[in-house]
Amino acid sequence: MTPERKNRLESVLSRRQPNLTVVLENVFDPHNVSAVMRTCDAVGIQDIYILNNRIPPHKKWGFRSSSTAAQWLTIHQFTNVEACFEVLRSNYKRIFASYLGEGSRDLYEMDFSESIALVFGNETFGISDEIRKFTDGEFVIPQMGIIRSLNISVACAVTLYEAMRQKRIAGHYDQKMLSPEKSALVRSQWGLSPNDD
Repeated sequence: MTPERKNRLESVLSRRQPNLTVVLENVFDPHNVSAVMRTCDAVGIQDIYILNNRIPPHKKWGFRSSSTAAQWLTIHQFTNVEACFEVLRSNYKRIFASYLGEGSRDLYEMDFSESIALVFGNETFGISDEIRKFTDGEFVIPQMGIIRSLNISVACAVTLYEAMRQKRIAGHYDQKMLSPEKSALVRSQWGLSPNDD
């Protein structure tokens, strides 16, 4: 590994955000999953959760749309809803679902400076009622047009860049957020030599 490559990876690692994640519920198209992965990497998310309890688990991701982002993320795949949300509850304080409903909070009223998991649903049906029962509430992306829904990867990107905006203001990218244990795991995954964080 060249010194330039190592410095680049070290810089990226120092800005990873362990208190923000994305959960994808039964997202069918692997290219949509991969596009979400690319956005997650771009905003500094390390862990992503993929729940496939109504469709077969994905065996591969859309290469073109991910631009190999999957290799830089820690991907957790689940086929059991309870198991997935048990892990989420142990790692994140709040869980919110993207949901087009009257009681949903406006995206721009959300507080992304706290520890939060964001759930996005299937391309056709959105978030299921089963999953909504496991969340702390819903949010919606405000829209002014006739068509009221966005592609899953677009909706995720809009949401995550608002989260990044807030987290930058809060100074989250100016300090190392990963624990030494998590940092060591990611270092191993990325082929970096271990060191003391």
